[in-house]
Amino acid sequence: MKIDETNLTELAWDKMDGLLPCIVQHARSGEVLMQGYMNQAAVRASLTSNKVTFFSRSKQRLWVKGETSGHFLMMQSLCVDCDGDALLALALPQGPTCHTGAKTCFLDADAPDMAFIANLEQVIASRKYADPDSSYTASLYAKGIKRIAQKVGEEGVETALAATVRDHEELKNESADLLYHLLVLLQASEINLTDVIQVLRKRHAD
Repeated sequence: MKIDETNLTELAWDKMDGLLPCIVQHARSGEVLMQGYMNQAAVRASLTSNKVTFFSRSKQRLWVKGETSGHFLMMQSLCVDCDGDALLALALPQGPTCHTGAKTCFLDADAPDMAFIANLEQVIASRKYADPDSSYTASLYAKGIKRIAQKVGEEGVETALAATVRDHEELKNESADLLYHLLVLLQASEINLTDVIQVLRKRHAD
């Protein structure tokens, strides 16, 4: 259930003296970023500011994640589990989440596969204005959308051919090439993969 002002008081606040644990998950990659605690005031502050806000048990006050570093967690949604005693916030981090400088506080956790795609998209986006000689991605951007689109077409044909002859290893390799070049094309067109996923979500809902 998504949390808003209308159902906030219905949660099981009495189980932990007015605090509920809140897991923060990257809204795009699915990576678990950190865990903290919220009271009702922290939830309200998070909903109002769209910045994930916790109740600090050590400081005994509300604590906006990133208030010192500037690495805020921009909240996209907040929901509660079936028992009403644990929260899940989907957020977009503005920099590393962990105080160590790591992107997640769960340093040794295996990232989900979609996290790699999201990170790859960020790397591809970062090469948009780089020196064309610095990387293949930067050189593609320099050649323009027409050339990038041509590469997507070429890789699409090669992927289809690999499937036709049932060469599974080649199909995996060509699919990787196709996905990479499609991500470059989307970034060159100022479109994120999230925008495409939203179209798929709408089609699935329909």
